[in-house]
Amino acid sequence: MDRKSLYSSFGLSGIGITLLTGVLVISFLPGFRIDLTEDKLYSLSDGTRNIVGSLDEPIELLFFYSVSATEDIPQIRSYGNRVQELLREIVIASNGNLRLRVIDPEPFSEDEDLATQYGIRAVPVTQGGEGVYFGLVAAQENDQIPESLRPIEAIPLIRPDQEEFLEYEVMKLISQVNNPERVVVGLLTELDIDGGFDPMSGQSTQPWMIMDLIRQLYEVRRVELNGDSIDADIDVLMIVHPEGLSQQILYAVDQHLMRGGEALVFLDPNADSMVSRSPEGNLIPAGMSSELPGLLEAWGISFDNTKVLTDNQLALRVMMGQGQRPVPHLGMLGVQGDFLTQGDIITNRLETINLSSAGSISQLDGSDTIFEPLIVSSAEAMLMDRTFVESVTDPSLLFDEFESQDESFVIGARVSGVLNSAFPNGKPEIALEPNESAEPEDLGNEDIDQIVEIEASIEHIETSASPVTIVAFADTDILTDRLWVQVSQFFGQRIPQPFANNGDIVINALDNLSGGADLSSMRSRGRYSRPFSRVLDLQRQADDRLREEEAVLLSRVSETEASLAELNLDEEGNPIGQLTPEIEAEIDRFNDELIETRRSLREVRFQLTEDIEQLGTRLKAANTILIPILLTIVLLARYYVRSQRRRLSA
Repeated sequence: MDRKSLYSSFGLSGIGITLLTGVLVISFLPGFRIDLTEDKLYSLSDGTRNIVGSLDEPIELLFFYSVSATEDIPQIRSYGNRVQELLREIVIASNGNLRLRVIDPEPFSEDEDLATQYGIRAVPVTQGGEGVYFGLVAAQENDQIPESLRPIEAIPLIRPDQEEFLEYEVMKLISQVNNPERVVVGLLTELDIDGGFDPMSGQSTQPWMIMDLIRQLYEVRRVELNGDSIDADIDVLMIVHPEGLSQQILYAVDQHLMRGGEALVFLDPNADSMVSRSPEGNLIPAGMSSELPGLLEAWGISFDNTKVLTDNQLALRVMMGQGQRPVPHLGMLGVQGDFLTQGDIITNRLETINLSSAGSISQLDGSDTIFEPLIVSSAEAMLMDRTFVESVTDPSLLFDEFESQDESFVIGARVSGVLNSAFPNGKPEIALEPNESAEPEDLGNEDIDQIVEIEASIEHIETSASPVTIVAFADTDILTDRLWVQVSQFFGQRIPQPFANNGDIVINALDNLSGGADLSSMRSRGRYSRPFSRVLDLQRQADDRLREEEAVLLSRVSETEASLAELNLDEEGNPIGQLTPEIEAEIDRFNDELIETRRSLREVRFQLTEDIEQLGTRLKAANTILIPILLTIVLLARYYVRSQRRRLSA
């Protein structure tokens, strides 16, 4: 086809028919989508696609939504449509692993009974109005399992104010049904993080709130400090303030990672939670510095447990006594979002992490592991000697010794890669005390032979078969309640009120380490409500005018009331008791002014609505008329330029 026939009427008609056919074909391709929104609000994250693409069993989604009851509530109806669109996108991406059923539970119907069976309750939206069902249920479809035993999870109410986390909540629901067995977290620590006994007060202590949060999501299992093995079904090993560990448990930790396990490690040069003082005020230290001899070096982590990080820019202001004004404490840090790696799934969108007497970690020279910082200090930082910091009772004394090193230090990081064992010679032998026999007297020769055979069958692993991930923080006080949460009691239950994101970063780290990286990567989708800034400016201007008019009205009302009161008194200040012509005239004038002022207020409101409607009309015109006209002009100009070039060349 030559150029003349291409631009002829038949050629243009053919192009139009081709475009129309393409649009019709695309409309019948459910998997084809184009998302032009800034925050990709209508695009599924890679984590969602990974999860739904690897489901073990088919899952049915039951969306209980009161369609008829929300006909007169446009906000809820619009949100319900967006929820359905998201669910359909997820179903399309699952390649047949998911099935969606939208159910409208009308009153006194079987569908309403089904919603009640799954724990979905009707919520009244307006006072005295009909209840609205707005919940989601995920149920595994496996004919080989009785229906009563199939994994089922539900979201009783999908809240509109949590729309940013809608995709995360839906995928969390699907993941729980797909993997009903909870991830096992092994806890290795000597701190009273699970509660204990305070010898100073003689009373038991409550578990730290962070453990309540972890137990809501994971199965927590204690690892014995004097043991020599770690259960193979432990997925993530959480090590908090390791100090004085035996070679046997160190070897067990090493082999846990060699088997492909993950680790969340909290180190500390000065664990404040272990510090106590005598009645005279003297410091009573008790194993305040963390250490993992041999393991950190094998993981490519450098940690100096004799140095405490101080930071002039991130120093928290603390009150050292009742009635005293807050003063900055260089050893207590409030790390803001600018010093958190926002592009990482562990620290993304977090705002504040509070630390106390933290240390610093770095990548060991010559290490082959990948070292990714998560929390860093400012450049106005200095590493101080631990013994000096722990002995200071007046924070102002820290400023006397502070001298910025003009260097940013890493407080938390993710370390990943293939690891080599810290025990190249295999399992260390148990060191026996003098006069201690290696063969217990109560064991016979057959029992001893069986133990030897079992130990020999446990093969030493020299190198991890796949990359291993370790998340390490140089502070244990990040877990203590005092730095991130206030806990109140309500009918015997502990209610947390967080004021920092310490708990969030720990849960995010466990999500990442437990194989939930896909889930963690979709915590927020952005805002669907994107008002025009010009409209907001118009509203603010109108509000200012309304306030001015209302102020004038109130002033006039006060003046008129005062005038009426004066006219209603005689010369001696006594009430007249009857309406005089002067009072009637003043009342008429007041009513006229009141009517005029109210008319002005209506005019301001009308003008506001008119300005917004005109702006909307101009935007619609620009989108529907102006843009196509501009594109047409550009195409005609391009055609004209090409025609002129062809004429010149001819």
